[in-house]
Amino acid sequence: MTNILHITASIRKDDSVSTALGNALTAGLAAKSGATITARDLSDQALPFVSEDRFAAGLTPAAERTADQAELAEVGDILIAELQAADTIVISSPMYNFGAPASLKAWADLVARAGTTFKYTENGPVGLLEGKTAYIAAASGGTPVGGDMDFMSNWLTFFLGFLGVKDVQIIAADGIMGTDGADKIAAAHARIADITA
Repeated sequence: MTNILHITASIRKDDSVSTALGNALTAGLAAKSGATITARDLSDQALPFVSEDRFAAGLTPAAERTADQAELAEVGDILIAELQAADTIVISSPMYNFGAPASLKAWADLVARAGTTFKYTENGPVGLLEGKTAYIAAASGGTPVGGDMDFMSNWLTFFLGFLGVKDVQIIAADGIMGTDGADKIAAAHARIADITA
């Protein structure tokens, strides 16, 4: 059975447009494929930022870690295991101040682990999470997704590709604070309906 990892990053909970889009997409994909769903709400937990000690702990083989290192590496181990187990990744994220929420960047820093989710080779880094599909359900109040001021979707697409996830699709409801915001949200939901039909 396949598994969908749904990552949400909005602080707005039930009022979040990006979360609503991701929920609809995840439910539709699961209904279509019979997949299980693993949910990870980044706004509900204060993920630690990477420190020198936490970084070193993550690079230390599990069998060689001290008790302190095992504790420092645990959150990254859990998040990485969720990624590795997923066949499909859905990231629901608003755009805050032209970029991703800090919680999503913290997640990225914890799951980017040399030797585990990517490796260095003589030809440069190679992602180790190949064969997965990802969707980015994005929402913004005024910034056009994919435009010059969007430092979130391009970064997320590149980051996922760096980890080996090359099949990335973006579903966006952007500029929703304008007069036609409801229509833009409806259009994003219509695209989801097409994808999950």
